[in-house]
Amino acid sequence: MNARTVFIAEDEPLARDVLRDFIYAHDGLRLVGEAADGASALAQIDRIRPDIVFMDIQMPEMTGLEVLRRLTVVPDIVFTTAYDQYAVTAFELNAVDYLLKPFTRARFDAAVARLLDTPGAAIPAREVVDGALAQGMQRTPARLERILVRDRGRIFPLSVNEIAYMMADAKYTAISARGQTFLVRIGISQLEAQLDPGRFMRIHRSALVNLDFVDSMRADDQSQLEITMRDGAVLTASREASKVLREMAI
Repeated sequence: MNARTVFIAEDEPLARDVLRDFIYAHDGLRLVGEAADGASALAQIDRIRPDIVFMDIQMPEMTGLEVLRRLTVVPDIVFTTAYDQYAVTAFELNAVDYLLKPFTRARFDAAVARLLDTPGAAIPAREVVDGALAQGMQRTPARLERILVRDRGRIFPLSVNEIAYMMADAKYTAISARGQTFLVRIGISQLEAQLDPGRFMRIHRSALVNLDFVDSMRADDQSQLEITMRDGAVLTASREASKVLREMAI
């Protein structure tokens, strides 16, 4: 069987790298192009006409849904999203697939298997998008079990059980685990939505801690709790989070 041609439309470098690696490792796929913004994606997809497009929802210049709406010829689309209710709805209506970031190799392979089994199954782009926007369904994201992280040229799965805490940066989320810090281009709020709330707690706008890795807590002069982690890091909880933590104490 001839390999199906694939295009990546994704503005996040790490997600683009992961997709590229997964595509190269699959005998049934052949990568034919990439774009980091919606306008470039639209122009290249119309010109190259790939069989399959892995496309992010949130991109500069034009969203993935806008690209889908404007395509002259619609290939099989797999949205890659860090949880967007319209993207999820679009794929429930379209019966193709979506990948929820951060996604695993197994999840990617499952999406590809579905596409290879039913090529050309997509319904017209306008019907997909209009139906998604009209319905506006919300869905609780699946519980996250592991995150693909990059370290010194390697990409490997990191179990969420190994994560001690996360800190938000301007463009990245810094994940502290295994005595190291890993940077991922996924928002801390997007990660929080997929983590066990009984274990992970947002202690302030920029920090999320795994309570299993907390060594101790004590109040500072402002009555906010200073949280000492097992690795020695000290994080200060907001007043609201401090109140919740106090109420959790037996």
